[in-house]
Amino acid sequence: MSTPDIRVEKGHAEPEEVAAITAILLARAAAHTSAPNPAHHGRAKAGWRRLEREPGFRAPHSWHG
Repeated sequence: MSTPDIRVEKGHAEPEEVAAITAILLARAAAHTSAPNPAHHGRAKAGWRRLEREPGFRAPHSWHG
């Protein structure tokens, strides 16, 4: 006899209940793998700067854009 893939850790599950949860898990796994990955069309870099990553001093005549 083979080892079951799904095991009830606590309590007692009827075979119908184990079959139902197995069907749900298989349906979710099939839906997840068949969904296409959306293409990323956003910016590659954030449009704002984090002040803690900026150098401490910036000359008044310099431009940072």
